[in-house]
Amino acid sequence: MPQSQDFTNQIRIPESNDWVVFILIGCLFLYIFMMNVIEREANLKDFLLQKYFDSSNNLPSWIITSCVIILSLAVLISQYVPVVPEYAAKLQIFGYQMNKFGYSLTAVSLFYFLRTALGFLFYQSIGDGKKWTIFYFTSTKFNFILSILIITLCVTHYYFPIDRNNAFVYYFYFFVFVFIFKIFFYLFHRNNILPQKWYYKFLYICTLQIAPLLLLWKLLFI
Repeated sequence: MPQSQDFTNQIRIPESNDWVVFILIGCLFLYIFMMNVIEREANLKDFLLQKYFDSSNNLPSWIITSCVIILSLAVLISQYVPVVPEYAAKLQIFGYQMNKFGYSLTAVSLFYFLRTALGFLFYQSIGDGKKWTIFYFTSTKFNFILSILIITLCVTHYYFPIDRNNAFVYYFYFFVFVFIFKIFFYLFHRNNILPQKWYYKFLYICTLQIAPLLLLWKLLFI
């Protein structure tokens, strides 16, 4: 007689999250490089509270901060992407297909690139191009704090025993709160980074904050 199979004692392969460690360590090294080289050994307090006219190397700091937040956000949300779309799965680079993390990284990168390019064109088109540099200087401070929070969420998500399905709801409310807070942060910041006229502010919030975010949601989850 054939031996009965015991389905209650199946072998489970533990999930390997080494790639998460490598990415997060890379993000931390980017920040160490930024603080020690680009910001000339500035401490955290001086970096966050520095004024625009006293700062230097704003563009490299903004680029590094954007790269860190893109990487950490892709690490966090890749676990909730239901499936890689067929058009993305068919793309092969050196024989490798795009997985959920690669697709999330591509989508988030396109989201930031599109919003940045449109933001630059928006400020130039309304004749307020000089304010663009102040805008990305101020957003660098905001994104730096946000990226630290996202890295903390990544560590908690992958290395602590939490219910990931229930955690998605908390992540969703967290990012909704961050989005609303960012709008008020931009509106009332002392650097006055948004256009002076109210209809330009309304146009910026709708077309360069809300619309790209809805597009990113559609690409990842719909």
